[in-house]
Amino acid sequence: MEAQFWAHRLGNILEDWELCFIMERARRFEAADGEIITMEVKEEEGIALRGVKDGRMCFSYTFEKGEEAASRLAGNATELMPFLEADACNALPGGFAAYPGLDLYDAAGLGAADGVKTGVLLEMESVIRSADRRIVKTRNCELHETEVRVKIINSHGLSAEAKKSVYSLGALAVAKDGEDEVSWYDWTWSFRFDGLDWRGLGARIAEKAVSFLGGEVLETGVYNGLLTPACACQALEILAPSFLSENLYKKKTRLADKTGTQCFSDLLTVVDSGVRGAGAFPFDGEGVPSRENVLVDKGVFKGFLYDTCYGKRLGEPSTGSAVRGGVKEPPRCGTRGLFIEAGGTEGPDAQEGGIVVEELMGAHTANGVTGDFSVGAVGSRRIGQAWAPFKGVILSGNLFELLSRVRAVGKDLAFYGTYGSPTLLVEGLKISGR
Repeated sequence: MEAQFWAHRLGNILEDWELCFIMERARRFEAADGEIITMEVKEEEGIALRGVKDGRMCFSYTFEKGEEAASRLAGNATELMPFLEADACNALPGGFAAYPGLDLYDAAGLGAADGVKTGVLLEMESVIRSADRRIVKTRNCELHETEVRVKIINSHGLSAEAKKSVYSLGALAVAKDGEDEVSWYDWTWSFRFDGLDWRGLGARIAEKAVSFLGGEVLETGVYNGLLTPACACQALEILAPSFLSENLYKKKTRLADKTGTQCFSDLLTVVDSGVRGAGAFPFDGEGVPSRENVLVDKGVFKGFLYDTCYGKRLGEPSTGSAVRGGVKEPPRCGTRGLFIEAGGTEGPDAQEGGIVVEELMGAHTANGVTGDFSVGAVGSRRIGQAWAPFKGVILSGNLFELLSRVRAVGKDLAFYGTYGSPTLLVEGLKISGR
């Protein structure tokens, strides 16, 4: 009945149409000094339209419902069409018989009392503050709860509907010893509220903050060392645009004409998944079933990610790689759950004189096309059986070359949101220090 309703109201002005119904509820709790200082609730529910006529595709959205929504969307489409350029690649996907079954919705967690959730947050903050006398403050101690429901229908018979919940928990600890003051932030997430390890997270944050006290600047040189999962995820975020067909079409990727070529270390297998990571969902932003796309297989580049539009431009089927930022944004080609597969090494070791890079600062300044980067880095250096923290250094080089020098891949795959990686042992890390 719903499809008939919209077909009746849109069919006479559009050749093809797609409607995406999105409901999102978000809650945020923040703690400081043993008290809950913020509780926020946001809710947004709307309908987004993509319509095609004479090769032109319009996009519009509304927060109204029923007849009012239909009238608003039809009116917007009629007004917009004369100003749009025709493009034969403006297209919508067809229908699909099945979608992957994913357990992403935590009804019990969503229904838990606020006191239970704030209690978890306060306990985590208490774990951080009581871990060491040198912990003097916590900041950004927050619990986020998000519930999302999405339904997509189109004029080709596509109908997809699913829901999920996502919880994230994070905090920053400030450690001080004399005049030396450092801070450390970390976070975790889960589809289920009871999947959050708040005690473990609090202990790790406190331990890391204290461990960076007394940090010194490394000597300039080339080091062998480890990239932690969190740090490697930051590197993956820089690399992500190189895998998009949109950037292939626009000649903005170094991987053009490299399909079937050894581009990375033969220890690396890189996958973009629609069913793992915080972005997991049964279907993409266009209603195409989610799947896992192997982008790099043992160092060999296998191919790009496609949505319907760029797939049509380049003669390839969609890989289920359309993403939406919400009801106000049309779908676009993007990574959904980009990760490096776990390797076979149990706890890669940096060896004597080696370093562990824990965090990159200014990663957004890296060149996503060439892979060139020059970013701040913090971590520690192994001296005998001890570790000495370092700070105030620059890590520079080229990401493609760096990932060709991976010499070991750990078993400890961890997802930080929509990016995942195990620990990587890399040769030839170029450090500019003192």
